[in-house]
Amino acid sequence: MQYLTGWVTNIILFILLATVIDLLLPNSTMQKYAKMVIGLLLIAIILSPILKLFSTDFEQVVSKALHTSQKQENIENLIEDKKKEIQASQQAYILKQMAVQLKTDAKEELMNKYQMNVETVDLEAKQVDTPEFPKDIKNIHLTLKPADDLGSVETVAQVNIDTSTPRPSQYAETKEIKNFLAAKWSVEEEILSIELEGGGVISER
Repeated sequence: MQYLTGWVTNIILFILLATVIDLLLPNSTMQKYAKMVIGLLLIAIILSPILKLFSTDFEQVVSKALHTSQKQENIENLIEDKKKEIQASQQAYILKQMAVQLKTDAKEELMNKYQMNVETVDLEAKQVDTPEFPKDIKNIHLTLKPADDLGSVETVAQVNIDTSTPRPSQYAETKEIKNFLAAKWSVEEEILSIELEGGGVISER
């Protein structure tokens, strides 16, 4: 309010001053130029608040706009990071459930046919948010433990082992187990990898 009062006062004082100057100047070419200069100065005084507004607020407006843009970008990056984190957690959970299901499906038959116990099943998926089995799975890694090494840690259900056909070797060959699991799970044999617990690898022939 004080600024507005000062602005109006300046206009009134300038008009009074311009009137006095106009009365003092003789009727000549100089009076014509003097009126033009006085008119321009009056316009400048009238427009001074607008000019001042632009000169003082322009940098603030630009700074605020840049700050808002940066803040928006940071929020978007944060949302994207959270989204990726949620997707990764969701994928890990889905793969874990798939692994449990595969282990359950094959455990009994592997024991009956090959005297192998499934210790772990690890799945690796392609870059898919919600992987589907089997099309989005690129690797299935199994850790097997021979039945001879199971000991008596826990009591398990009775397993009927077919002894009518001799075993081809001490442990079933990797190729044979891979063929069985690939058919069992309807996957490509190439994505299966098998190793014995403790790091020993079942040799292929």
